[in-house]
Amino acid sequence: MSETIAILGGTGDQGLGLALRFCQSGRRVIIGSRKAERAVEAAENVRGQVPSAEVEGVGNEEATAGADIVILSVPFEHTASTVKTIKDSLREGQIVVSMAVPLATAIGDGAVRTVGIWQGSAAEMVKSLVPKGVDVVSAFQNVSAHRLQRLGEPVECDVVISGPKGARQKIMALCPLVDGLRALDGGPLSNARIVEDMTALIIGLNIRHKAPDGLGIRFTGLPQ
Repeated sequence: MSETIAILGGTGDQGLGLALRFCQSGRRVIIGSRKAERAVEAAENVRGQVPSAEVEGVGNEEATAGADIVILSVPFEHTASTVKTIKDSLREGQIVVSMAVPLATAIGDGAVRTVGIWQGSAAEMVKSLVPKGVDVVSAFQNVSAHRLQRLGEPVECDVVISGPKGARQKIMALCPLVDGLRALDGGPLSNARIVEDMTALIIGLNIRHKAPDGLGIRFTGLPQ
């Protein structure tokens, strides 16, 4: 049986895009939000676009308790508070996926820069906050929200996934569910520092090259 996926922040553009794609592939998705009514609205949106979707919207704590994989799709400035809120709902064996990027917008600066974090990366910060026995994986930071929501088109992006080996392999297996996504084994969680910084670079490229739909990244030369 496939694991249930909770997307906390599934009411935002990127989280909603992932919910749409995973539901389109036939996976069960729980959308979580601080306000349950917003999650319910997002779930209705998904069903409107994917009539066969197995999706529901609830509060963050309930979404966390009902899932095997918990994806954090919230802004960096809300990441720590969200993890602290759901901490008692997490259990040993779950995987928490960090999509957070410490963009300087968190301190009133621009999105083309990141701020330093004592733990080294947003993903490592999440790891420091979850209970023992919960694995943390870094993934999906550089996937365009606009392209995720265009269900009839491939997303065309590589996803670098880092974290404990067994957990990251499970998250890598989610990528082929989205047309155009390719998973790359990013090694240990500490490599999230590099991937998170790449997000600020990509935002700058989007601006300079006037690409409002968002650029994707591809690594060439990989053996088949």
